[in-house]
Amino acid sequence: MTRRPQPPYPPELHERAVRMVAEIRDDYDSLWAAMNAVAEKLGVGTGETVRKWGRQAEPDAGQGPRYNRHN
Repeated sequence: MTRRPQPPYPPELHERAVRMVAEIRDDYDSLWAAMNAVAEKLGVGTGETVRKWGRQAEPDAGQGPRYNRHN
């Protein structure tokens, strides 16, 4: 059995997730923990999904948390 591809998440959800990580980052021991918490709250799969969205947003924003896995 093959899995159906999920429809892409809307850009507004990407932006919301990235904002949420920035807002709650200090409440968690690591950026990775904050990304996982946001992913769970928004139902978007995993923290890796949120990390990728953050990486895509970094060049545009020029500020905010650095979205690499080891923070």
